Amino acid sequence: MVCIIWRHSLLFIVLASVLSFLPCAQSGDAEVLLSLKSAIDPLNRLRWEGNTVCQWHGVKGCINGRVTKLVLEFLNLTGTLDQKILNQLGQLRVLSFKENSISGPIPDMSGLVNLKSLYLNRNNFSGNFPASISSLHRLKIVVLAGNQISGSIPDSLTKLARLYVLYLQDNQLTGSIPPLNQTSLRFFNVSGNQLSGDIPATAALLRFNASSFSGNIDLCGVQVNNQCRSPTAGGPSSAPVYPAERKGSASRRSKLIKIIAGTLGGFVGLVVLLLLCICCKRKLSSKEEKSKGEVGSAEAAEAGEASGGGGGGNTGQKEGGGFSWEGEGLGSLVFLGGGDQQMSYSMEDLLKASAETLGRGTMGSTYKAVMESGYIVTVKRLKDARYPRLDEFRRQMDLLGRLRHPNVVPLRAYFQAKEERLLVYDYFPNGSLFTLIHGNMLITCFLFHIIIFIMSTLVG
Repeated sequence: MVCIIWRHSLLFIVLASVLSFLPCAQSGDAEVLLSLKSAIDPLNRLRWEGNTVCQWHGVKGCINGRVTKLVLEFLNLTGTLDQKILNQLGQLRVLSFKENSISGPIPDMSGLVNLKSLYLNRNNFSGNFPASISSLHRLKIVVLAGNQISGSIPDSLTKLARLYVLYLQDNQLTGSIPPLNQTSLRFFNVSGNQLSGDIPATAALLRFNASSFSGNIDLCGVQVNNQCRSPTAGGPSSAPVYPAERKGSASRRSKLIKIIAGTLGGFVGLVVLLLLCICCKRKLSSKEEKSKGEVGSAEAAEAGEASGGGGGGNTGQKEGGGFSWEGEGLGSLVFLGGGDQQMSYSMEDLLKASAETLGRGTMGSTYKAVMESGYIVTVKRLKDARYPRLDEFRRQMDLLGRLRHPNVVPLRAYFQAKEERLLVYDYFPNGSLFTLIHGNMLITCFLFHIIIFIMSTLVG
């Protein structure tokens, strides 16, 4: 009997100890957050009250009363960050102060050993790049864009083996770009800084086009189509060098003229072919109108099947120049490239993207889509989402998606839903003469894709 009482007493003591511990842990993070609030929230926008920390505004995740996700965005927070306060939140996985007015240097964050995502973009941070970031080995996302950070980008960033996003654009960074070569790196942007030197030709950095490096006038490399000048020798140049350089320049000029002439000729030919296809399309459309009464019900059934159940002849075109729409049962993007393309963005990211109209044509409208992550793609929204039928449309998209050539804009993905069809291409901004010439080639090849699509539709 004594043993039973003793066991029950021991169990009661253990339970009481555990229950008393949990509020203390929760209270500990509460005190830290209130200290943080006093430093960056003079306007009292954060209504943090009560002992339930996990229900406070901006606290998006907790484990055993410890804050794991702190997201304080668009709150006009000011002041500076105190490293002693911040480093006490040792269980943080996600930290975001996006779109505020916090100033001063980014503090040492070496105490945030569990941090995976860091968003400090669009604030007033200054000072050198925070070297402590390189010690956070779990870090995957680093977004510091839109601040006043100066100094060089540390080479130690190459130690972040899981780095997935690195956005440092629109700062005052100088020096060279580190030789980043993480296979996990999918999003990268250092545009709008004062960087210089040769861009490392690593496998990771070769994935990104000129838009990721633009605005740094002293950068050179394959990615920006600008060769770096080789260092000159100490003595004077010898005379025979100049004739050789002139000969090479003439040869390059001749090739350039041939490229321009060939591109213009091909472009004119394709435009003529496109006009012929449009005429044929109109003739077929007039014939279809005559027989519409006979086959109208069958076409409606086919359209309902192709769009996933429902919908008449409406193209789904919306006013306002955007390409977002409303509907139920939206599917997902069908990627046509390698496996790494499927990790870059989703249909949800595309829906949230800001759209800029690039042009409108007989096939539909073309948009420049800038996603929240900063990734840019070109989206072609087809006018008629009924023809060809779904199976034939998939076959054509699969065929176009396999085309790969240095002068061909690759079709990365497509989307099929009720009264909607989207084609997603890489985005190529205008730039140097080299880019413009090859851009004409890319536009020509884009038209070639559309012509193939039209001809396949007419034949089908």
